[in-house]
Amino acid sequence: AHIVQSGGGLVQSGGSLRLSCAGSGFTLGRYATEWYRQAPGREREAVACISSSGDFIYYGDSVKGRFVISRDTTNDAVHLQMTNLKPEDTAVYYCATDTGPSCTFEYDAWGQGTQVTVSA
Repeated sequence: AHIVQSGGGLVQSGGSLRLSCAGSGFTLGRYATEWYRQAPGREREAVACISSSGDFIYYGDSVKGRFVISRDTTNDAVHLQMTNLKPEDTAVYYCATDTGPSCTFEYDAWGQGTQVTVSA
């Protein structure tokens, strides 16, 4: 069982990208799902989290109002829609499952990472 990420790439400042996360061999919807990012020389940052039910959502201060996390129950996936991207959003983005249905940021499984690059 592992997490499969898709999306990402290169975009100009002000542009949009969508990242997706799905479970392979397990049901992603049973777990809170989080997005983290890490840029070279910087600490890993929690970007967003959505609970298993979707009733609780968290956003990091740096992405509030620009990123939207959502759960796709039909396809058992979680998406991160990123808009108004800035060069400082450039990082490797990771999807992770929490240890249970709530956002505790005690991640259990970790995706392979997706590069997001925003040019000025």
